[in-house]
Amino acid sequence: MSSLTAEPHTEWLPNRPLTRADLAAMPDGHRFELIDGVLVVSPAPSWQHQAAVVELLVRLRDSCPPELKVLVAPLDVSYEENTVLQPDVLVASRADLGERNLEGVPRLAAEVLSPSTRHLDLSFKWARYEAAGCPSYWVIDPSVPSIVCWELADGTYREVGRATGDAQVMLTKPFAVTISPADLVD
Repeated sequence: MSSLTAEPHTEWLPNRPLTRADLAAMPDGHRFELIDGVLVVSPAPSWQHQAAVVELLVRLRDSCPPELKVLVAPLDVSYEENTVLQPDVLVASRADLGERNLEGVPRLAAEVLSPSTRHLDLSFKWARYEAAGCPSYWVIDPSVPSIVCWELADGTYREVGRATGDAQVMLTKPFAVTISPADLVD
């Protein structure tokens, strides 16, 4: 009887905060983000998460003016040398789009909550989007379903909309759109 053994494969990360250059050297096939130099690797999202992303994308795309573009992750949004995020859905000025990343701040960053990313989306990412001057930040929870929307005012996010189930939230930024959380889930 023969046994198959494999030698362990270990890759060492540098003993320092990581940078955008380090992130660019990561292997394909995973979702990597940097928050203050700390590498965040997310597992593949559930189909419910992805369905909410697609439905939000469709609703935003249908209302989007031509000078803006609605996109989904993975697309790097680099705020600082040590912070690179990938919002689930974003709205950006077409003029700010580079070949592989957004070269400015999105008009909207939207995150769909998952059990593995809930804390990051509601704390660290929320704070980084706010500090970078992202005008609108939305969080969708497909398990409820619900949506909470914030807009930047005097450098601070203020809640401008909230809806649960079949209720609707009417928003004006980054453009006029009405969203019902129940429409985002299957």
